Amino acid sequence: MTIDAYLNPDFTLIKKLIFFVAALIGVVICNLIMFGIIRIAVAVLPRNQREEEFAHKSKVYQQLFYEMIISGTSVMSFACAYVVLNHVYSVIEANGISTHGAYGRFYMLWSDGKDFILLLLICLSCVLNTILDKLIIPLGYIDKDQKATIRMLGMFYMIIILLFLNLIGDESEYSPVMMYYLGLMVGRFVYFDASFMDFLTAIKNVFLKLPLLVLGLSLSGALCFIGFKAGFLLERNYYIVGAFYTHLFLLAAVFVLHIISLITSHPKKSEPVD
Repeated sequence: MTIDAYLNPDFTLIKKLIFFVAALIGVVICNLIMFGIIRIAVAVLPRNQREEEFAHKSKVYQQLFYEMIISGTSVMSFACAYVVLNHVYSVIEANGISTHGAYGRFYMLWSDGKDFILLLLICLSCVLNTILDKLIIPLGYIDKDQKATIRMLGMFYMIIILLFLNLIGDESEYSPVMMYYLGLMVGRFVYFDASFMDFLTAIKNVFLKLPLLVLGLSLSGALCFIGFKAGFLLERNYYIVGAFYTHLFLLAAVFVLHIISLITSHPKKSEPVD
């Protein structure tokens, strides 16, 4: 595999539009599933409270699901960057490319400071997550504690994907990435000044949001399957690169749906009375 094998020249603009529409439909279906479950859940409430509670919970869970996709994409960006950079390093090492110039400087930097670079990539993925859910796709209906829970689920989301990629025999080495995120997850549950009640609260919050994790994994998995089956994504490539492309399309779909939601929910100005 060569360094320039990460792009698919056959993935034309028309195919990208088709894949984007598939991502859009997938996100809409997930929204409808959530709305249907919420509608059933609020049916036990008094009739005069149902619509208000349905509207509130629908908005909350829609934005939590969008945060799940944003978090998954941000975490995926780090994992994909690690795989690509490590592959470039392996190509330089295997082909005996001169250690002078840009490739040489990268080779020495990766050899001596690989762990620090991985830590930097994790920090950058957190920054990317914040930029996405505060500036590009602002999710103002959910609070910071809810976002923190979903971001922790995003790490678990990434670990499950990496375990699956190892299972199907992808040649990449994902163990360092999984260990980094596993450490971050453990640190989120158990930190130096945490009480036992804090630990139980964190466990409860994650458990209550597990359906969003299942929904997110089902959506990304189905879209990846479509992408690889239709030839939009490269099977000869590392599977994680195709998964990252898939999440970029999901992110674009979330952005479009979020903008549509803002436009349609904006209160109309009242007509002047003659």
